[in-house]
Amino acid sequence: MSAWVLPDHLADVLPSEARHIEELRRKLLDKARCYGYELVMPPLLEHLESLLTGAGQALDLQTFKLVDQLSGRMMGLRADSTPQVARIDAHLLNRKGVTRLCYCGPVLHTRPGSPRATREPLQFGAEIYGHSGPEADLEVLLLALDGLQAAGLTDVQLDLADARIVRALIPEQAQSPDHLGLVHAALVSKDDGALRELTRTWPAAQRNGILALIHLYGDQRVLREAEQALPQQPEVAAALGNLRWLYARLPQVRVGFDLADLRGYAYYSGATFAAYAQGAADAVVRGGRYDHVGAVFGRNRPAAGFSLDLKTLVGVLQPGAPRLAVRAPWGDDPVLREVIASLRSQGETVVCVLPGHESEVDEFQCDRELTEIAGRWVVQAVDAGKACEA
Repeated sequence: MSAWVLPDHLADVLPSEARHIEELRRKLLDKARCYGYELVMPPLLEHLESLLTGAGQALDLQTFKLVDQLSGRMMGLRADSTPQVARIDAHLLNRKGVTRLCYCGPVLHTRPGSPRATREPLQFGAEIYGHSGPEADLEVLLLALDGLQAAGLTDVQLDLADARIVRALIPEQAQSPDHLGLVHAALVSKDDGALRELTRTWPAAQRNGILALIHLYGDQRVLREAEQALPQQPEVAAALGNLRWLYARLPQVRVGFDLADLRGYAYYSGATFAAYAQGAADAVVRGGRYDHVGAVFGRNRPAAGFSLDLKTLVGVLQPGAPRLAVRAPWGDDPVLREVIASLRSQGETVVCVLPGHESEVDEFQCDRELTEIAGRWVVQAVDAGKACEA
């Protein structure tokens, strides 16, 4: 095998796409800052027990593991930044009130999430700690939607669910991991036959509720149907009320409900959401409430947030227009160098054409050129032929 061939599901990001990703990263970070979220940068590598304790246990199979040559301890390459941000909130910041944090960096997966997915997502996320009310759920949801809009994604389908509903309907005698796994799989595939067989010994109210869940998906009418079909349990009522509260405060966006959605069921503790876009094989954003994420670090604080992969998001956006630039000749003339420096200080991209490369084309679209006219350097439009002093 050639030395330059990369492993499966890993790829270099070439200039035009890299520039698009970087511009998108800046837009999302700026949007998060507008909401009051502070940027943190956790390390790519840390002790394995820190990455895989508590809610991080679900990441075990997705985490690359290695031995630290300094300490001899097992270390892991992060597969998700959320456990790290929870650690930062619990031990480094240790604030009493509300804390808003955001991050953006690569994560590594041992296996791709789908046949066309990368094993090195560039994960952006935002998380709010310290508030248990639905206001925090709404804030991260609105930030996620605003971020997608800032990125240029306007036609979005938003799906809402709540992890408490399924948990409330599963009786204690059915809580074994193996049985739970089969029930969850049947719910995800909406397999009525398998679900009936798995729940045949359950109490009637909970069995009927679980069987009803696989049909409770659609628009806001699902919430009214759920009130009639599901048992009158406090947790179920609280979850439905929270979903209704969120829906009433959302902007103009297509919203659906799937009360049997179990993505991340071991992780989320309340309302969950996912945003879908045309051209994406899976959700472009996932988030919700995960109140127990910091428990293992000694601070069981309320928490809500979301994350997305910038590489996936760029893949469903229209390619950006080439960056406009100014073409300039190479030279030792101090005046020319001063003019070029002045243009660059104003934010212009100035590409100096090196001797012998005048006919080459690069990633930047030079719509103007720096030309000497009557002893003065001027910026001249390439096509229109109009000149202006630099």
